[in-house]
Amino acid sequence: MGSRNIIPTERVIDKILLIRNQKVILDKDLAQLYGVETRVLKQAVKRNIRRFPSDFLFVLNRKEIEMLVSQSVIPSKSYFGGAAPFVFTEQGVAMLSSVLKSERAIEVNILIMRAFVKLRNIISTHEKVEEKLKELEEKLEEHNVHIVKIIEIINQLLKPPEQPLKKIGFEVKDKSTPYVSVRK
Repeated sequence: MGSRNIIPTERVIDKILLIRNQKVILDKDLAQLYGVETRVLKQAVKRNIRRFPSDFLFVLNRKEIEMLVSQSVIPSKSYFGGAAPFVFTEQGVAMLSSVLKSERAIEVNILIMRAFVKLRNIISTHEKVEEKLKELEEKLEEHNVHIVKIIEIINQLLKPPEQPLKKIGFEVKDKSTPYVSVRK
């Protein structure tokens, strides 16, 4: 049985959440993927709790549960059946393979590890694309400044040259006779 026949990787990636700045999967989602009840998964973990330090597994607090409900990640608090949910980091999921030993658990574990790797690659690619877009935006802004200057120069070149203003009145050609202005 190949892991590709069990669950599509995209479905697993959809179960990966970002909580406490870590990519994690909820116990209920893992139990569903492994084909066991959530309580069975939790019992297996509790029997082997020394294998799950805080960077492998942690329990959600009320605020985090409310955040998941408000973001529509879970339908309501009752989704967890009243128990505080466990969340597993990538290392915690890897450690589950030493606790859950069925064939399906092995296959699903491999699939989940691949999903975490694929998600890392997607995020890495996204960050690279974002970086390139930022570079292009900076170049575009620089080009805009140059384009505005070019347009200003072209507009100046298109204006007809200003001709000097002609003097109004008359011009005295004979400088020998003084002219006096009579104003009262």
